Amino acid sequence: MPCAQVIARKTLLALPDPSPPTPSAAELPDHPAYRQIMAVFAAADTPLRARAVCEAMDLEIAPSNVNNVRLKLKRLVERGILIKAE
Repeated sequence: MPCAQVIARKTLLALPDPSPPTPSAAELPDHPAYRQIMAVFAAADTPLRARAVCEAMDLEIAPSNVNNVRLKLKRLVERGILIKAE
């Protein structure tokens, strides 16, 4: 019977490692501003702050606009769509 154990062990060792489960795609909130923000990040080659996102979206650089964009960015980070750079 040891022969069967050796064959089973060789078979198990020959199997590829299971790949980690792929996370489900996070859903983008249903608002046009989120699509605009994602387009800005798709075109950027460096991390962006809320003010730079406002500039890229041609929004007036007013505290209310920057704060609104900042809240949307935080929401995208919470959903796993964007990653916060330190």
